[in-house]
Order: sequence, then structure tokens, then C-alpha cells
Amino acid sequence: MRQKEISLNILPIRPHEDEDDDHPISSYESPMRTDAFELSEDEKIEKIESHFREIMTVLGLDLTDDSLSGTPKRVAKMYVKEAFSGLNPDNRPRVKLFDNKYMYDQMLVEKDITFFSHCEHHFVPIYGKVHVAYFSSGKVIGLSKINRFVQYFAKRPQVQERLTVQIGKELERVLKTQDIAVVVDANHMCVASRGVSDTNSKTGTAYFSGKFKDENVKREFLNYINAK
Repeated sequence: MRQKEISLNILPIRPHEDEDDDHPISSYESPMRTDAFELSEDEKIEKIESHFREIMTVLGLDLTDDSLSGTPKRVAKMYVKEAFSGLNPDNRPRVKLFDNKYMYDQMLVEKDITFFSHCEHHFVPIYGKVHVAYFSSGKVIGLSKINRFVQYFAKRPQVQERLTVQIGKELERVLKTQDIAVVVDANHMCVASRGVSDTNSKTGTAYFSGKFKDENVKREFLNYINAK
């Protein structure tokens, strides 16, 4: 089977908007209230459990049923500890930089990083692959840290464009380089499971800075991530 290629035409697009939906995009920072961390995680779980129990009750579900009775607590713990754990800055990955002892001056690419997130417009899954590259400014990080940064920003209610920029900006900050490339290729369940119900379309977004704004360098990166 021929592998689907990611072309150069991957500027941010908005295929998952409905005619009646208003989906404004703010800055690349996740929109958070100033009092977002006044409650402990346990307190948040308790409140979410209560509210989700009410939602299920309004929907007409019988919470005395063995299969449903523990659902509010499970959902609350999943939201706080897993699905949206990236909202908590305490979970930001810790980084140790290493000297580029090998004097490697070509692009370093890590592709096909799997991620799972949630669309902030409908709270349904976004999932796909992230491809990252950078040129060392004299320092490097362990490869697993790149995956951890992707997961950290994905574990929030997200918009794909914001996720892409957040990963790029964070890698610039951590690696102390402006030479960063990020491509995100994702499926949106708000497209596949509701609204237009299109199960085949994907959304592509990209972030290029520094050397990656050069068309030849950009093409080299895209050729690499398209290679089998």
C-alpha cells in the first residue's frame, strides 16, 4: 500500500468547523483562569464527579446500575490525572541538556510520535502523529523528552493549530535554538463522529522557524517524514 504523503501545502486549515459553530482562536497559550490551581487535584476530582453524576442523571441514566455507578468517579479521575493532566504546570517535563559532543550539525528528526488529545469545542478525541526536527545550537536532549513535550501539550482541551505552535515554541525555549520544525497530522472525532461524519479526512498543521523557513531545508524534512 502506498504511504500517504504529507505535502508542502500544510498551512493551518480549519476543516472541522460547522456552519453554525463559532470557533475563535486565541493566542498559542491555553486559555486558563487565574484561579485555575486554587483547588487541589482531589478537590477537582470530587467536584467533577458530582457534576458528571448530574449530567448522567439528566440524560436519564440509572446510576444504581452496577455498570454505571462508578462512571462519574472514573471520568473525574481520567480528566484530572490523565486526559487533561497537561493543564497542570507541575507536570511539565523536566529537561536536562547534553553537549553535542559529536558536533552533529544536520537536522535531527523524530517522526511518528503518537498523541491523543481532546477538541476543546466538543470534548471529543483528536489523535494522530507529530513529526519534529531541529538543528542543535550546541545542546541536545534525550529523544524521549521530545515525546514527553508532545504528550504534555496534547493532554489538554486543544485546537490543533495551538498544539502545533505550543510544541514548536517549547522546543525553541528548551533547546535554545530557533531552528525547529513541527508537523501534526491528526484525526478529529468531532468531524468523524458528529456533524459531517467524515471518517476519512485528516487535518495537517505545521510550525517552521529558523533554517526550516528555507524551502530546501523544509523539503528535506518533509521528504524524510514521508519516507517509509
